[in-house]
Amino acid sequence: MMAVTLKDPQDGDLAEVSDINVTPFIDVILVLLIIFMVAAPLSTVDVAVDLPVSNAQQQPRPDKPVFLTVKPDLTLALGNEDVPRDALQSTLDRQTNNDREQRIFLRADGVVSYRDLMNVMNLLRDAGYLKIALVGLEDTGQATRLVPVPAPQSGVPAQ
Repeated sequence: MMAVTLKDPQDGDLAEVSDINVTPFIDVILVLLIIFMVAAPLSTVDVAVDLPVSNAQQQPRPDKPVFLTVKPDLTLALGNEDVPRDALQSTLDRQTNNDREQRIFLRADGVVSYRDLMNVMNLLRDAGYLKIALVGLEDTGQATRLVPVPAPQSGVPAQ
């Protein structure tokens, strides 16, 4: 889009155009859009787990959070990489540069039992990582409520 004022060629004077030239502004916005589109996927974890819903107040996240995920088959993943339980401490030390005061964000699938989650937390404690944050989905009020279904009576199917 260009602003042009046409006058009589006999005047000889060029009038000043008071319209805003938005072309540089659009260029800057497009560059920022591309930067954010490239940077946004880098800050997410791609391990698919069914997280429980939490209504706790959201806390600020560090720049480079360390996510430890307990998958439904009880295997562990640090970020997007699978890690064996016996190599958890050395892998965490590499990831955090031996900073055991760094908070570890622990994610677990909804089918993981409390006992198995506590076993992973004990592994973290044995490795020297005492600051653990449990990750859940934010409660937006639209979460499905679990309603107990009564057991069917003898010979009567449940509806």
